[in-house]
Amino acid sequence: MNNFISNLEKKGIKLPAEAVEVLNNCKSFTVFNSVEELAVAALGGEGNNTFEVTYDIPGKGLYTEAIVHRVSNGVSANYTDPYMRRRDPDTMAIADNEPTDKELFKTKFGYEFNNLKKETFDWLKSQDLAVFFYFAGREGIGVSGIAIAPANAGFFAMGLAMLQIIMPVSELPENMELDSIIYVAPTFRHTHFNGKQIVVHNRENNRHEIFSYNLYPGPSAKKGLYGALLTKGEKEGWITAHCSTVQAVSPYDNTTTFMHEGASGGGKSEMLQHILREPNGQVLIGENPLTGERRLINLPLFSSFNPVTDDMALCHPSIQKANGKLTVLDAENAWFIRVDSVKEYGDDPFLEKITIKPPKPLLFLNLQSNPDGTVLIWNHTEDEPGKPCPNPRVILPREIVPNVIGTPVSVDVRSFGVRTPPSSAEKPNYGIVGLFHILPPALAWLWRLVSPRGHANPSIVGGSGMGSEGVGSYWPFATGKMVEHANILLQQILDTPATRYTLVPNQYIGVWKVGFKPQLLMREYLTRRGNAKLRKDQYQTARCPLLGYELNYLTIEGAKIPSRFLQVHKQTEMGNEGYDQGANLLYDFFRKELQQYLVPELNPLGREIIEACLNGASVEDYNAFIPME
Repeated sequence: MNNFISNLEKKGIKLPAEAVEVLNNCKSFTVFNSVEELAVAALGGEGNNTFEVTYDIPGKGLYTEAIVHRVSNGVSANYTDPYMRRRDPDTMAIADNEPTDKELFKTKFGYEFNNLKKETFDWLKSQDLAVFFYFAGREGIGVSGIAIAPANAGFFAMGLAMLQIIMPVSELPENMELDSIIYVAPTFRHTHFNGKQIVVHNRENNRHEIFSYNLYPGPSAKKGLYGALLTKGEKEGWITAHCSTVQAVSPYDNTTTFMHEGASGGGKSEMLQHILREPNGQVLIGENPLTGERRLINLPLFSSFNPVTDDMALCHPSIQKANGKLTVLDAENAWFIRVDSVKEYGDDPFLEKITIKPPKPLLFLNLQSNPDGTVLIWNHTEDEPGKPCPNPRVILPREIVPNVIGTPVSVDVRSFGVRTPPSSAEKPNYGIVGLFHILPPALAWLWRLVSPRGHANPSIVGGSGMGSEGVGSYWPFATGKMVEHANILLQQILDTPATRYTLVPNQYIGVWKVGFKPQLLMREYLTRRGNAKLRKDQYQTARCPLLGYELNYLTIEGAKIPSRFLQVHKQTEMGNEGYDQGANLLYDFFRKELQQYLVPELNPLGREIIEACLNGASVEDYNAFIPME
């Protein structure tokens, strides 16, 4: 037994027997204690400015997975395969016999995982390895673990250690239990999985094992460990929400906290962005591509805001406050920010400033770079000539984000974002959602059950269409039973009656291209309201009951938002007929997705709400189930 393992055992920390065998029999391994050490390893050692992550693939020869550059603002990695530049939504397979609604490894691939598990360990034994400890979560809420990866995949290990909290060996607590472990074997995507990103979850002996057979951090280092957090929460009755959170302060010192949920591409990171002005100082609401008309408003002052979470929020019982509102805490140590919306200098001054000259090294993915140069977040790597990758990313440590809040916050407004396509009477679609809608709590629960992935999703492979990301929009990352998460979400809503719910589109309102302006304008308006509560004459039941209440009028600092952005059926290109056809598409989607929740284990109130929806419930019906305060 080597000194590393024996020293751990002296502290009462016991590694799994399989991990011990790998470390005792591998070519070599290096234990890392900081992100800075991994940044050096990502380049293959001190003094290098370029490194190729290359493997000898049986039957294929040498294959370069990624090219890594040292840059003035950190480390830049570019995958050689465009497929590897975004998350494949079909990566997960479950290898254990614990309760699950996800596809089992044996069903998916036709053989037992134990065979592949042994091959994985044999491959790791043939490698020089990188090893480090991490904690996924914050303030003692979460899962501890150890990562074992090939040493030449230092950029991947660096990303994992940034997203989670890397734990120096000298600071490991006595008798620490290892809740999780990540094994990384990237060659297996070529030798066993036809080039695909596969991540296998194995929940045995109270330990969540994650086998990552690829080097894109999305499905493993980030969402894989998100799955471990969800597994722990499912057993204990709490969730890690898929959301961003921001505390906004109006020019009149009103403070409102927004929690914005949604499927990938639903506007979570964008909720933390500033509103950009046009060159003349106005704010563009949207543009009509059919007529070329642009609608702008004047806003003299914007609210300031303090970021809280970017993508994952702990909703743990220990942090809940007795104020009737949901309380959340950031679940991440760094944020995996997509910068596809930054297309040129000036598009996002905040991100541009913090990424060009950061106080700590950043990790850039899918962005153009040169050795010792500076990565600029608007220079996106091209998947092919003239076609930029839609998923450029930067990993940003939360500690360097200005005004970031590191303590639990109570949520005033819980919004849900959905990517909507262009929609008209001529080409009807589900882009019938107005600038924002007020949802009764029961209807807000249903939107979280169906969680539409929506139009032109840039984050994932094959991201078009109305596919569902399921319960809470985090279902792609969960390993257990849908009904358990549906019940926890419903109980959470029942326990937090003072939190209000909204629905917000992005990309299109009818025929009008709006990007993410709806959620930013909602943030501005409701922050100015102070209590985020509207007068009764300001809203009415929407023409489509699934959309709750639509706004009758909206004025921000004297600037009136035209009614065509509030009630989409009033657009001349849409009309009632086009709107109703879009509403039918929404109903079809809800009916299809909600059926799977009607199982005996479902909360009886939840069953009533779903059955009411399937029978064409009115907005008043939803409000009767769980009244809005």
